[in-house]
Formats: sequence, C-alpha cells, structure tokens
Amino acid sequence: MSLETARNYMAQALSLARQASDMGEVPVGAIIVRNGEVIAQGHNAPRALHDPTAHAEIGAIRSAALALGNDRLTDCDLWVTLEPCAMCAGAIAHARIRRLYYGASDPKGGAVEHGPRVFEQDTTLHRPEVYDGIFADEAADLLKGFFAARR
Repeated sequence: MSLETARNYMAQALSLARQASDMGEVPVGAIIVRNGEVIAQGHNAPRALHDPTAHAEIGAIRSAALALGNDRLTDCDLWVTLEPCAMCAGAIAHARIRRLYYGASDPKGGAVEHGPRVFEQDTTLHRPEVYDGIFADEAADLLKGFFAARR
C-alpha cells in the first residue's frame, strides 16, 4: 500500500473523528475498506445515541456487515484513529476483520498494545494483522485538543 493511500484512508477517519468532536463526542473515527473501496464508516456517538457501545469501530462494523449482508468481514480492513478498546477489539475479532490500522495509542483504554492485549489471548479465535501508529500524531493532537478544551 502506498503512503498516499494510507494518508487518504486515515484522513477520512480523522474527518469522522472531527465530526464526533463537533457533536461533543470523544473524537474517534473509523472506516472499513474492501477491495480499495470505503464501504462503511463510523464515529463515536455514545452520548448522541445514549448507547455506551456506539464507538466508531462498532458503528463501522455494523454498517459494513449490513452493506455486505454478512457478519464476517474477512476481506475487509478497518482504519481507526485510536487504539481499539477491549469491546471493539472483541468485535473486530468476531467480525473477522483482515487488517487493523490505527493511529494513536491508548495506554489507559486501549486493548491491542495495552491493557488486555485482546489479540494475544489464547481465547481469541481470530487475530487481524495489526498496523499501529498510522498518522498517530494527528490523531493524538485531535484527542488532546478535545480534552484540553473541556478542562
């Protein structure tokens, strides 16, 4: 994959994260790509939807599954601006996402390289290829700015 392609996908996820921020939600955005085409997207919306599971990844996974008419997203890649939490990592495994690309690390709530490291557990039946740190500074700056404005 070219740097230009990676930049394009993460730019789309960051745009969704900005939309979440504009709504007062923690700025996280996600897209799902299949055969080079964005087939689904999501951004954080727990407050707007009164749903603690309305994370960016969950929204994108639900949309992709509906679009494809299949709960298994084996030929799909997920791009997200922040390291997924345990709930989202579990959903990624259950959906059989092929590759996970994420921006900023999340030492407090992340579950891929931090915390429970979901994909390293023996009980996790599917493990996507994981690529971290994709435009991490941009994603981290968006999060830092969001929380600084609320302090």
